Amino acid sequence: MANNVGTAKGRIQRAAQALSPRSARQQSRPNRAKLLVSVVNVGDDERLTELLNDISVALTFSCVGMGTARSSVLNYLGIGTSRKSVMLSVIPESDEEAILNEIGNKMSLYLVGRGISFTVPLSAVSEIVANGITSAAAAKTVDGRKIMKDRERAYDLIVAIVAEGYVDEAMEAARDAGAAGGTIIRARSFSNAKAEQFIGISIREESEVLLILAKREGKLAIMDAVSQSAGLKTEAGGILFSLPVDRTVGVGAVGAAYEQKKAEESASGKPEDRSGKVGSKPEDAGDGSGAMPGGDK
Repeated sequence: MANNVGTAKGRIQRAAQALSPRSARQQSRPNRAKLLVSVVNVGDDERLTELLNDISVALTFSCVGMGTARSSVLNYLGIGTSRKSVMLSVIPESDEEAILNEIGNKMSLYLVGRGISFTVPLSAVSEIVANGITSAAAAKTVDGRKIMKDRERAYDLIVAIVAEGYVDEAMEAARDAGAAGGTIIRARSFSNAKAEQFIGISIREESEVLLILAKREGKLAIMDAVSQSAGLKTEAGGILFSLPVDRTVGVGAVGAAYEQKKAEESASGKPEDRSGKVGSKPEDAGDGSGAMPGGDK
């Protein structure tokens, strides 16, 4: 009887050992490309690019943005404008954590006003680009246990596209709803006549894109406020949507602004949830999120 028990225990141990490598393989998966978004001071873009190439490899594009500090503050400081570099970098997912750590430390993004960086999941990317980027980390795999689940995400990127001259109104509404700040990019719309027929509203050609990184629990309140102030049914003709954000660095002011807004609402007796006017569709665990005025609730 004892021998039979010993034999059974041995079989269980051998089965567990055989399953362990398989379990490890299931927890890891091949590398893939992700998007790194960085908003830094002008002059820091070249330094950031060098840092990315030192750590890993990145395909980076940069455009000029504008900070959203109030004009009176800028005039008082004597700087007139607050120019920013908005950088979009395609990076290998396996190097994501190391890249953000290096950016936070060597770019001093823990200091207020130095900039922010965050990653956004990609549902698809050009095959040649993806293969080229991930080949730099060909020997690396991604630990499946560390992949960001939707329930774990703390931030979203709000994108508001408004007619030229109305971005200040949109930002003021966002700030009143708890946003810490944003970045503005000049843009133009092209060949939207067909879409405008279905939407029923004419979209102005000259536009400004407002990017706001927001705490997830405060996202819909901000989008609702911007929609009411500068949405499609206003002269601003604003279009809003949001993107999921995975990991972040340099975003302390975002959380502080949200907590301050909650404290103000609690002190005044106003409800904290103002999200009823902007719809948000359920997000899949690993892909993305969408929210826009008039969407599904």
